[in-house]
Amino acid sequence: MKSFWAWMQLLSLLGGAMGYWLLQQNTSSSGAAWFLLILGFIAIEASWLTTIAFGLRPDEKWDAQFNTEAKDNQKTESGWPVVISVILSLILGAGVMMIFLAIGFEQFFMYQIEEARKISQ
Repeated sequence: MKSFWAWMQLLSLLGGAMGYWLLQQNTSSSGAAWFLLILGFIAIEASWLTTIAFGLRPDEKWDAQFNTEAKDNQKTESGWPVVISVILSLILGAGVMMIFLAIGFEQFFMYQIEEARKISQ
């Protein structure tokens, strides 16, 4: 409840969902909707990057930071679920980033073509 960054990520994710909804309603012409969508994209990519960073952290370092008061000297033993979550985060993060860049560049070049047509007429 006290984490500033957790609240920022949640608000960005909700803003991204609202931006997506606005783009669906306004046929891709709203600057505010694109800004909100970018905030949501950053929130999603940050969560996948955090998953990768935490998943690649050695167990000893994890225990030293997050598991200092473990009962009976219980040590963390990460296994295949962590490896699979890191792999899925990498695949999904890279895939979503490529899709977002492709759509962003497409919109940019479509705008450039429309402006060039206006100038030439």
